[in-house]
Formats: sequence, structure tokens, C-alpha cells
Amino acid sequence: MSIPAGIRLPYRAALLTGAALLFATPALADESAEPGRPIIVTGHGLESGPATPAYDVQTIERDAVIASASGRIEDVLNSVAGFSQFRRSDSRSANPSSQGATLRALGGNASSRTLVLLDGVPVANPFFGYIPYSAIAPERLSSIRVTRGGGSGAFGSGAVAGTIEMTSAGPDQIGILQGSALINDRSETQASATIAPKLGAGFLVASVQWDRGEGFWTTPKDQRAPASARAAYDSWSASLRAVAPLSESVELQASVLAYGDERTLRFKGADSTSEGQQASLRVVGRGDWQFDVLGYVQAQDFSNIVISSSTFAKTLDQHRTPTTAIGGKAELRPPVGEDHVLRIGTDLRLSDGRLLELPYNAAGAFTAARRAGGNQSDLGFYVEDDWTLGDLVLTAGGRADRWTIRNGFYRAVSPAGVVTQDDAYANRSGWMGNGRAGLVWHASKAVSLRAAAYTGMRLPTLNELYRPFVVFPVTTEANPNLKPERLRGYEAGIDVHPLEALTLSLTAFDNKVKDAVANVTLSGTTRERQNVNAVHARGVEAAAALDLGTVRFDGSLAWTDAKVRADGPDLDARRPSQTPKFAASATLAWLPAEGWRFAATLRHVGAQYEDDLETYVLPAATTLDGYVQVPVAGPLSLVLRAENLTDETIVTRNQNGSIDLGTPRTFWAGLRVALR
Repeated sequence: MSIPAGIRLPYRAALLTGAALLFATPALADESAEPGRPIIVTGHGLESGPATPAYDVQTIERDAVIASASGRIEDVLNSVAGFSQFRRSDSRSANPSSQGATLRALGGNASSRTLVLLDGVPVANPFFGYIPYSAIAPERLSSIRVTRGGGSGAFGSGAVAGTIEMTSAGPDQIGILQGSALINDRSETQASATIAPKLGAGFLVASVQWDRGEGFWTTPKDQRAPASARAAYDSWSASLRAVAPLSESVELQASVLAYGDERTLRFKGADSTSEGQQASLRVVGRGDWQFDVLGYVQAQDFSNIVISSSTFAKTLDQHRTPTTAIGGKAELRPPVGEDHVLRIGTDLRLSDGRLLELPYNAAGAFTAARRAGGNQSDLGFYVEDDWTLGDLVLTAGGRADRWTIRNGFYRAVSPAGVVTQDDAYANRSGWMGNGRAGLVWHASKAVSLRAAAYTGMRLPTLNELYRPFVVFPVTTEANPNLKPERLRGYEAGIDVHPLEALTLSLTAFDNKVKDAVANVTLSGTTRERQNVNAVHARGVEAAAALDLGTVRFDGSLAWTDAKVRADGPDLDARRPSQTPKFAASATLAWLPAEGWRFAATLRHVGAQYEDDLETYVLPAATTLDGYVQVPVAGPLSLVLRAENLTDETIVTRNQNGSIDLGTPRTFWAGLRVALR
């Protein structure tokens, strides 16, 4: 794996910082602690404010995070009804560039309309907007908090459909060592190992995972050709995280993540690769003047080979897409009284992306060298206050973003070196203000009422602005004049705790993304990215959680009426592509003793349309997954997993009858070790 020159210094600096922390930890503890008083580090950011429940929040705890049937983080997120990627495929069989994250049926394209954070760091690819799911190992996480809607407050820009916050685990959750090795009925393997020793008053977490296999047939049997291939995959991920105290109330966190992913989609030679490196430093203070200062640097790359479905020859080589992002966040919480939590902060993200691709003719010769790319930046300032008035908690905040889109270009050069197209696009910039407000009223010990209103924004990605693409036989043109998307939303809900072990919630919402970027059909085989007037989604979300100790139930459902609002009659009032009206998930688990788990998960996703004109249908799909863990000897446990037990046919793509399929029935077996 190569590291771009501009990234090597901060990347190595973070590694050295993490190593230095390990040796410095005992000394730091001795100098800063009062005699007999222990120093406690968490490895997390500051605690959430008391008004967090004013928004529609669902938390996935660690025991559910690490016990999915597939072992994939996107499978874990699917337990929150309303979460979706552009397609139903997971990170073993999808093209990585199609794996955005969206909530509340506010989809319609492959970019993420949901802000995804790992320990406060945005993880979306800066060029395409997809999420590198294969890089995120569930075993490394302590919890995932999903906020549907909520707008752009202290979360940062990009959260037009919601925010997904993933928090890393420490030694208390992981133990000294945790690892697993499994094999499935197609001889595919999945292995991971994590160590989390406590060192002085701090700790270290080091983790690796490796998944590989020949994959399943995504092409239906009656559509296969000699050139058809299984969805082979080979992915790895490694992370290092060190946490140490600087004083009794201040801790330093250093993290490094690196990953690589190779996949084959539908045809032999249709290979894609994605890789990335990320490093971050974070200082968190929990004294009277609380603060959270975070800085990060990222480098990612993507390549993809497109094979013709008629000639089975290479038609396009997306040779490289190197992208970098540098950013950070600083938040201060001054002591303004026990009844207030005041947050004042700023965040910055600078990104740069470049594309090199080579189209090929029927004779196998490349016909041009095409380059495209540009720069983006977003500088935000925010202030937010949570005010507790007895059983009532009020929250309000505002945010101002200075955004820029600069140095955009598209250039094509013939094999002879002749420039055939050379477009340079005007720089653009602007200010955009957003706000949000909400309340939660604890009407009794058993009932809480909440309401919220909010706005948000998302910049179009460099991919949407500058890169055309082909999914045969449809060509989708880029649009360098796309405007930022804007969210307007409001919601109201109720949370009920009729029993200590039972929680029920219901939320009604109305969200509208104005100037939404959509792939708009211009003719039978041509589309263009355009700002439609809006994507308008209204619906209800419900959740239920029951915890009786040995028996647990978690359920979630979402019903959404989503419509595109556009000037043309062909598109107006149609449902956005790839968005179902109804989705539901339910998991029932039995934990008879320590280390034992028997669980089943039932999921349903309603029918979706492949395209914006509602021509091609993706039928509804209902799947049943299973998970079993049984201790066998000491720290060893037997793990059995089953994906799609009923072997439901899951259609992930339907382009004029050309079909791709999702995961078939798959059985896994292996061992897990956990040393405390």
C-alpha cells in the first residue's frame, strides 16, 4: 500500500505520537494525580447534552454491533429501519462508489446524505461521497448512535438526512484480547483480532481484520455468460488507537486507520479497488471549562474496470481517483450554570480529488485520457444551548457555513496527445446559515414528549459535479453547476416506558431537501445530474426495545411517503429511485448464561424503483438471519451464523431486465476468543 507524499508526514507523526503516549502514560499519571485518586480516561468525546432525546435517536449497543449474521457494519446499521445505501448490496458485492448512507428515504443517488462519523471524524470518501464500510470492523466499536433528521447543528454540515456516530471501544468492552475466525459454505473466510491492554492510566487498542472469498453469483443463472463471474472480494483493515491522560481532566487520543479492498462485479476483469489511510489527534477536557479539539488527515484512492455486457471487453479503466481531506473541530463548553449546556465551536474540512480514466474501443485500444477534479472547503461556526427547566429541556442553536467549490476541470487528451476537450469551471463560494431547535418534556416517569425543527445543507460531491459515468446501457452526465442541497424538517414524537424493561417510541416527521441532486432521465439511455426542486419525505418511525435479562427484543420500522418535486411532468410526484415506502427490522435474542447468545433477525424492505421514472421495479424482500454463540472451553466460543436463511431472492439492480442479485443463503461457522 502506497501513501501519497502529502500524507506521509502527518500519518507517520500520528503513529509516533501514539507510540510516545504508551511510554509517557505512567509518568503522566504519576505527575497529575492526587495520591490515592485514580485517573479515568474514556477514549470518547464529551458527553451528549440533555436535549439529545429531542431528536429521533436510536442507539445500537455493543452486544448487537458484534453479533450480526454477516459481520459487516452495514448489516448492523440495517437494524435501524430507514437506513439505506443506494443499492441493497453489501460491501462484498457492491461497487464501492454506490455505497452511500441515507436515512428517511431521502435518497435518489449514490452519495451520502447522512453524515457518518467515527470518533468524530467524517469517513465518507471526499470525491464520491461513499462510505468505506469494509474498513470499519464492528469488533472495534462500543456503540452506534443514529440520529434521523436533526439538521446541521454541532454535528457539522452534510447531515441532511441524519447523522451516524460510531464510537470506538476500549479495554472495558474488548478485554485484553478478542478475536474470531470463521468460514462459510462457499469456503470464504473472515478473521479479526483486537488487543486492548491498559498501560498505566491509559490504554492501547490495536486491531486487524481480513475478509476474502470467491463470492456468490450476482447474475441470475439464465443471464450468465462465459464471461460472468462471482462477486469475489478481498479486504483488510488495520487500526491503532492510543489514549492517555494529560491531567486529571484532560486526555489525549491518537488514532490511525488503514485499509484496502478489492472486488469483482458481474464479469471477469470487472475489478474495483479502494484503499485509504486516516490519522487523527484529539484532546478532550472534562473540567469546568470542557473542550474537545480534533484534527485529522485522510487519503483515499479508488479504481474500477468496466466490462461491456455485450462484447465482454474492457470499455473503461477508472485508473485512479486519489483524494485527500484535512479537517478538524474545536468545541468549548463554558460553565454557565448547572441548568445549561452551552456549546460554542467551529469545524473545517478541506478536500481535493482528481480522476484519471481511460475509455477503450471495441478493438481494445484506449481512445482518450480523461482527467477531472477540483477542490472543496467548508468552514463552519456554531453555537447551541441545552436549557433544563425541571422536567422540560429546551435546545436551540445556529450554524453558519462558508463553502467554496474551486479549481473544477474536465480535460480529455487523445492517444496522440491532442487535447480534445479542456473545460475549466468558475470558482464558486457562499455563506449559508442553518438552525435547529427542539424540546423534550418528561411528562412522567413513563412518558416523554419531544418536538424539533431544523435545517441543514450538503455540498454536491466532486463526482456529481465533474465526472460522467456509464452503467450499461445508461450514460449519466455530470453537472458542474449543481447547487448545494438544503434541508428543512420538523418532527414530533413520544417515548413511553410502561415497564422498566420496555421502551416504545413513535416519531412523525416531514423533511424536504431543496435543490436535491438527482440522476434525471433526458432520453432512453441518457441521464444527467440535476438539482430538482426538492425531495419531500413524510412518514412515521417506530421502535421497541425489551430487555428482560435473558431475553431481548429490538424492533424498528419506517413508513415514508417520499416524492420528487420537479418542474417536468415526467418526474414530478414520483418516488426517488432506490427508496422503499416501508422497511422494518426485528431481532429476538436469548442469552441463557454468560457468553451464550441465540438470536434471529427478520427484516423486510419494500419495493423500490431502479430509475427516476419508476420504470424498473426492485421487488420487496424479506430475509431471516440467525446467530448462535456457545462457550466451549475457557475463553473459546463456537459461533454459527446464517444469512438469508430462507434464500430469498434479493434484486439489487434491474436495468431493462438485466438483473443483479444480493446475498443468497449463507452459513458461517468458526471460533471466537475473548480474554478479560
